[in-house]
Amino acid sequence: MVDKDDLREQFTEAFQEADYPISSPMDLVPALPNGPSTKFESGDFSMTAMELNTKLGGEFPYESVDDFVNDVMEQLDDQNLL
Repeated sequence: MVDKDDLREQFTEAFQEADYPISSPMDLVPALPNGPSTKFESGDFSMTAMELNTKLGGEFPYESVDDFVNDVMEQLDDQNLL
């Protein structure tokens, strides 16, 4: 079972150093500790940042890390990935 709070925290930590507002997924790469291969894991959920990008259809730009992470969580939930 996925711990959504833990996953939200992982996303926030990984993406918080991006230079907001962000206008594309490429704006996030420099902030990631291991670049596109940064991995997010919780319970049955395991996905790299690169894999995550292929699952999302984000509504760029995002003004803050919270706006971005909230949208990511909502999209993953809508796709039954959480």
